[in-house]
Amino acid sequence: MLAKINSSALFGIDAFRVSVEVSVTKGLGYIITGLPDDGIKESLSRIAIAIHNIDFQMPRTKLVINLAPADVRKTGTAFDLPITLGILLATEQISDIEKLCDFVVIGEIGLDGSIFPVRGAFCMAYQAAKNGYKGIILPKTNAQEAALVKGIKVYGVSHIKEILEFIQTTAVLTPVKPIPFNPKAKLNGPDFNEVKGQSRVKRALEIAAAGGHNALLIGPPGNGKTMLASRLPSILPPLTLDEALETTRVHSVLSQREHLTALIRERPFRSPHHTSSDIALGGGGSIPMPGEISLAHNGVLFLDELPEFKRSAIEVLRQPLEARKVLIARVKCSIEYPATFMLLAAMNPCICGYLGHPTRKCTCNKTAIYWYRRRISGPILERIDLHIEVESLSISEIIEREEVQESSAVIRERVIKARKIQTARFESEKGVHCNAQMPENKIEEYCQLDKPTKDYLLRSMDLLQLSVRAYSRILKVSRTIADLRGSKEIRLDHVAEAISFRTLDKPFLIVSGKRVAKPPLTNSNHSFL
Repeated sequence: MLAKINSSALFGIDAFRVSVEVSVTKGLGYIITGLPDDGIKESLSRIAIAIHNIDFQMPRTKLVINLAPADVRKTGTAFDLPITLGILLATEQISDIEKLCDFVVIGEIGLDGSIFPVRGAFCMAYQAAKNGYKGIILPKTNAQEAALVKGIKVYGVSHIKEILEFIQTTAVLTPVKPIPFNPKAKLNGPDFNEVKGQSRVKRALEIAAAGGHNALLIGPPGNGKTMLASRLPSILPPLTLDEALETTRVHSVLSQREHLTALIRERPFRSPHHTSSDIALGGGGSIPMPGEISLAHNGVLFLDELPEFKRSAIEVLRQPLEARKVLIARVKCSIEYPATFMLLAAMNPCICGYLGHPTRKCTCNKTAIYWYRRRISGPILERIDLHIEVESLSISEIIEREEVQESSAVIRERVIKARKIQTARFESEKGVHCNAQMPENKIEEYCQLDKPTKDYLLRSMDLLQLSVRAYSRILKVSRTIADLRGSKEIRLDHVAEAISFRTLDKPFLIVSGKRVAKPPLTNSNHSFL
């Protein structure tokens, strides 16, 4: 007899329909076809014991299991449950297969028949709803996660006997009720009112949050770069429903994320260690998984001690920063993960870290400083809109400061107001939600300058030897500054402030308090880093 069970498999963060076909014929042996991985091939050993432990019999004839479509590789343990049901139906140990025709079935099975969670339940439920299925049966641990998808009923089970009772008797499975989405309006994390001084850095981070711009914090160790960076999520606007769905889909496919109880309501803040590999950042592996870049989708990727990252790891950022997606190419397939994120990085001004420090002397010569900064390539640096100098404050300055600092809630309101202006501006532009995402062919339309302002910008470009990409970045930042101030036109002071945040583009170094010309670059025509 031939039995068919509807199931689903992951391809990146997307799922696709899989038909589990089970046939029992004369002969001996068990065969699984359809490009299964080792985890699926091993499932027959688990399934045989589970079937015995629930008082059924594993067939002693030829058993052929096909996972259609057969030309796409399948991975994971989500096929355990549909294969088990297919075997029982094909051997006629259970009947009434019609009940399962409108359901997708996924789940890993234990030796005693228990159903264990699988990764990607949210993605599979989303695809099942698009394909018009009535419902999805999956592990109870994954039920709340899958229930976040609208348009499909989700049934969670903890043991295979619950499904068998549903098939063979009049027992009814109760659908899981989803937890309603409610954007987290108030954050309980670090707040900007805890930071004394650093008004210029706070202003720069506000601009970055308002326009979705990438930023780089530069300053000596111990002056609060990491502390300031950790507070950036507190001033970002809340996730929209669409953004929450996209973010949840990415995190759903992680093997270590066994279940989600609700949509992700806070923007992700990922801070990988500087020893992270290329794959850890960009994603990949034998079973391709999203990396830190994709896990920061719709949030912030913070790279502390940026020059200490491997050069190859930093270069992984090039494509995602422009295309807002990560493409992982393999011999037999290519997987695409979303990567719309804000890059926030921090670095010391030199190797010893004390260049420009008010009390400690820098021990680096200008050549050492040059090569230290050159660890960050020109193309990466040009993709960072704001270069922010973080000044060092003495202990007495910190203790004696008594003025009330602005809270994150106050700054966030200004950011939300600026984002609303940008949402209205880009209403007709698909996939564009903030100034940092503005298409290059729309810059002239949205970033018009009067003649004095344009002349000032061109003179500054010539002085700092900036590239065309840097030119467009300055215009986008200027547009964000104008939005924060409620101005429809970009004025001279807006452009001047945007140019002031190009610290690493200055044509000189500061060594021991003196301006020193930068060493010439040999066999290269890009600007000093």
